[in-house]
Amino acid sequence: MPAAYEVIIGLEVHVELHTTSKMFCACPNRFGAEPNTNTCPVCLGLPGSLPVFNKNALELALRAALALNCRVNRYSRFARKNYFYPDLPKAYQISQYEFPLAAHGQLAVYKNRELLRNVKIERLHLEEDAGKLLHDEGQAYSYVDYNRCGVPLVEIVTGPDLRSPEEARIFLETLRRTLLYTRISDCKMEEGSLRCDANISLRPWGSETLGQKVEIKNMNSFKAVQRGLEYEVKRQAEILDRGGRINQETRRWHEDKGMTDEMRSKEGEQDYRYFPEPDLPPVIVEDSLLTRIGTELPELPLPRYRRLLAEYGLTPYQAEIITGDRDLADFYEETVRIYYEPQKAANWLLGDVLKLFKQFPGAIKQSPFTPLHLAQLLKLVDGEQISGRTAKEVLEESFNSGKMPELIVREKSLGQISESHELEKVVDTVLRENGAAVRDYREGHKKAVTFLMGSVMKATGGKANPQLVIALLEEKLAKIGE
Repeated sequence: MPAAYEVIIGLEVHVELHTTSKMFCACPNRFGAEPNTNTCPVCLGLPGSLPVFNKNALELALRAALALNCRVNRYSRFARKNYFYPDLPKAYQISQYEFPLAAHGQLAVYKNRELLRNVKIERLHLEEDAGKLLHDEGQAYSYVDYNRCGVPLVEIVTGPDLRSPEEARIFLETLRRTLLYTRISDCKMEEGSLRCDANISLRPWGSETLGQKVEIKNMNSFKAVQRGLEYEVKRQAEILDRGGRINQETRRWHEDKGMTDEMRSKEGEQDYRYFPEPDLPPVIVEDSLLTRIGTELPELPLPRYRRLLAEYGLTPYQAEIITGDRDLADFYEETVRIYYEPQKAANWLLGDVLKLFKQFPGAIKQSPFTPLHLAQLLKLVDGEQISGRTAKEVLEESFNSGKMPELIVREKSLGQISESHELEKVVDTVLRENGAAVRDYREGHKKAVTFLMGSVMKATGGKANPQLVIALLEEKLAKIGE
């Protein structure tokens, strides 16, 4: 950050709501369909078509508003936002302007588990999405896909509270995690269901007057948001250092070039000629609906993180990773409910189990491996019915097949050998066949025990009880040394 300037950043985040149909028509709200197949007269804006409001979109938006500590307005109203662009067939977008659904919220942002900033949510409103332009640099024209027209969005507008590109990235990551907990959206930036535009300006340190802001678009990842803003900070600082002026404009981020360039002059609110949407009634939020949405709201990441620390004695690192994903946190708590060893469950979940989940193509809750599977596996280890090494093998097969660990152990005869008489025979054979290691031990090379231990485990196919093997080896080696 340039030493002479304070960076001021505000974000406008668009989140596609996870509804079955679009905002004002019955067309499917589904990503990945063939271009222009999920369309109808309403979302294409054909003459005579009339919109009908999707109530499910309202409920999801209310869920987001409450999760972000917003004040919900009992009365809100749709408006027409007028502008001409090829991706907008009606030449206007149905949005909310003077009377948004919610406002005056905040989201706490942490870095390294220390409070970084409370970011104001100035407003949260409903609107429909526009289409998508597809550009081919080898052609003199672009394609338009109208499938996205009419997809329900919430736009979340922050105050000018962020003070660095890194803070903007951390805020977005925190916001995404919060919204994923509420299940209002899948928040996949690569598919466009979470999109962020940033407004950035610079001002001299100590000044209370905001500088001229510039909007940046086309940042399709958290990394791109931070890089795009870092470039813009440097660009604006160089202009101001030369005594120049910052133009009010919208700029496009180019990931491949690592730079922004001018896209168009920035429109003002008056340019959109907002007026009330005549084909839709006002949105009235009844107390009973708001109460129900509030009751159904899940425990959010920050309070859940604090509870896991207090209730289960997890380390901050463990609690942070587990609560980073609602499905992972649900999996952990269900495991602990069945098998109340919180630390052991966390160690296994964040180790071998999480590696397998990352390789699994679906969501955690779609995996055939359940908390009951993990709890049963850990009980087998605790009961010394299988070794830790065998447990890893059983885990992988159980994860891939969905079979219960006990069944796998029985089918493959993987049970741990804990019968001392049976193990004693194996230990005697190993000592007899490894005279050099025994001599090393007698000469003070205690690491020879490790070699002998490995030989016993190999001879038993890894099924020997490790504690019993060590005890037998030490006992017999002590007698040999007398």
